[in-house]
Amino acid sequence: MPVPSRGRHQSSSKECLKAIRKIESLTGVVGVIIGRSYGGKSLGKNATTGSVRVQREVPGGLKAVTQSSKGLQELFIRTEEGKTKCVWQKIEEL
Repeated sequence: MPVPSRGRHQSSSKECLKAIRKIESLTGVVGVIIGRSYGGKSLGKNATTGSVRVQREVPGGLKAVTQSSKGLQELFIRTEEGKTKCVWQKIEEL
């Protein structure tokens, strides 16, 4: 049975979803998993909605955050084995 859309929280803004699609299209990226969101948080003064910052390398990929219109959104970027550093560099160039 489908869940009605009314009253459901949409965790990512349009700009964040565009950034996620760009990341998913990079060579070496298997997929992007959207995690928790934190309202009222910011990446800093110069961060715009949709900005992505990679935080660290973890087994299987990268942990990152994106600036949404209401705060920060956690991301896990699943990468192919041996491609993590290359993907990190490409994300910083976006």
